[in-house]
Amino acid sequence: MTAARLTAYTEQIEAAPDADRKAAAAGLWAHSTVRRRVRDGLLTALADMAPGHQRCMYCGDSQGTDIDHFEPKSLAPLRTFEWLNHLLACAHCNSNQKRNRFPRSDEDGSPLLLDPTLQDPLDHLRLVLPVGTYRGLTPRGEACIAVFGLNARGVLVEGRRTAYETAKESVELWRIATDRGQRDKAAKIVRVAWNRPLADVLAAMFHQAEHPAADLLFIGEEETLRLLRNSDLRAAFLSRS
Repeated sequence: MTAARLTAYTEQIEAAPDADRKAAAAGLWAHSTVRRRVRDGLLTALADMAPGHQRCMYCGDSQGTDIDHFEPKSLAPLRTFEWLNHLLACAHCNSNQKRNRFPRSDEDGSPLLLDPTLQDPLDHLRLVLPVGTYRGLTPRGEACIAVFGLNARGVLVEGRRTAYETAKESVELWRIATDRGQRDKAAKIVRVAWNRPLADVLAAMFHQAEHPAADLLFIGEEETLRLLRNSDLRAAFLSRS
C-alpha cells in the first residue's frame, strides 16, 4: 500500500509544470494526510534497515526519528516520494547538519555524501579507535565528516571512545562465555553489542583487524586484536552485523 501511494504522489509531481514541481513536492510532503498515509510505513521499513535500535544512518548515535531525503526534495522534487531516496536520520543530522546540503564532485557531478544503503562507509572513512575521530579516506568520506560534523560534535567523539571500550569488553565477555560453553549467553552478548548506539565502532574494529597495518592500528591493544582475528568470534559477530 505504501509503495503504491509513493508512486501516485510522484505522478502528481510529474504532472505539474517543471517550474512548479519544487513547490508541488514540498506541498505534498508537508500535507498532513499525505504524511499520515506514508510516514508510518516508511519509518517502519527504514527502521528495519538501520543499525542498532533504529539509530540514525548518518551518525549512528541518536534515534532515527526523521525521514531524510538523501537528495533534498528542493533539488530533486521528483525524488520526494522515491523509496530509494529515503533514509532514517536523527533530527540533528537531518535538520541541523545536512539540511539542503548535497555536495557534488567537481569532476563528474556525482554525489559526495555516502548513501549507507549503497556504499560501505568503511571504504571511505577510517575511525581512529582510541581517539574517536574519523579520517576521510576519499572525497566522499571527507564530505560526510564536514556535512554531518562527525568530528566537530563532541558528544559523538566521546560516545565513540566509550563505545570502543564497551566493544572491547563485549568481545572479551564473548570469549569467556564461549570457553565456558555458555552458548546462549555468548549469543546474547553479540546481539546486545550490535544493538548499542554507535555500532559503527564495532564494525570498524573488525574491519581494521584485517588491515595490513593492523599491528600499528591496535598498538597497545594486542589482546583485543588477537580476539578480533579469531575466526569463531568473527563468525559469531559478523553474521549478526
